[in-house]
Amino acid sequence: MNESRELLEKLGYPSTDLTELPTSNKRFPDGAQYRIELPSVEGPVALEETLKEIDHYGLTIHRVSQGSGIMLQTDEEIKEMCRMTAERGMELSLFVGPRGTWDISAQPFTSGGKSIGLRHEGADQLVYAMEDLKRGAKLGLRSALIADEGLLLLTKEMKKSGQLPEDFVVKVSVQMGAANPVSVKLMQDLGAGTYNVPTALTLHKLASIRQAIDIPIDLYVEVPDNFGGFLRYYEIPEIIRVLAPVYIKFGLRNHPDVYPSGKQWESTNVSLVKERVRRAALGIQMIERYYPDAVTSKLGAEGLGIPKMISESAPI
Repeated sequence: MNESRELLEKLGYPSTDLTELPTSNKRFPDGAQYRIELPSVEGPVALEETLKEIDHYGLTIHRVSQGSGIMLQTDEEIKEMCRMTAERGMELSLFVGPRGTWDISAQPFTSGGKSIGLRHEGADQLVYAMEDLKRGAKLGLRSALIADEGLLLLTKEMKKSGQLPEDFVVKVSVQMGAANPVSVKLMQDLGAGTYNVPTALTLHKLASIRQAIDIPIDLYVEVPDNFGGFLRYYEIPEIIRVLAPVYIKFGLRNHPDVYPSGKQWESTNVSLVKERVRRAALGIQMIERYYPDAVTSKLGAEGLGIPKMISESAPI
């Protein structure tokens, strides 16, 4: 194995999963080690309830994200979500609309074909996804989730050509699946602004990824059932120490798959977001108890994809 390890080292990558867990000296632009994310905030009603619960617990939440996508929100709904988060200096990240599991292909639903996941099939779906991003940006959105390597590369080209704002945060979904230092570094090189690593990676494996990349890592510490259902609360202090800059992400076990969401799931979504905020309160208390010196960002911090309030006639 020495020859293979030597080549990795020559290329600047770790040659083994780290047996010791080094403290990361990398940081967010404001010097913070960690930020907090709440996923699956499906629409303006759920977002409004989320913000009420955040105030009730007195929490600082830096990013809310949503899985149903830009495509399934009206212009008015997107603008309303942008307004609510912009007023607080929070990032709002909405998923790109059409993707593999919503297409007419059966492969993403087969036991052997799940790896195609949320990727875009054919050139037309890439065009649709690009249009989704441009529409979101025109409405004020400054962050979106994607799960396709081709679209990831195109986001970089769209910024160069002025079709996306330079400050648009490209957040790569956990469903992309890259799981080692080389593949995640490739995602960074393609244009990822933050990267959601697979949920079951040990801290030793994650530490090797951190050595190879500079962008923030997004990591579920409570994982939805369809991604494993793990609860990693007691690991949060070490996750921050070893993986900074890192988004601590609070999913929720034991809940239905509400994607794509809509009015038919509204009451359920409200219940889910309330419990998600409560879970975040539990996690933040873990940080206060076991790593009180850990540095977090203030709302409005540099690097957050905070929406812009844009008039109808303004360019992106």
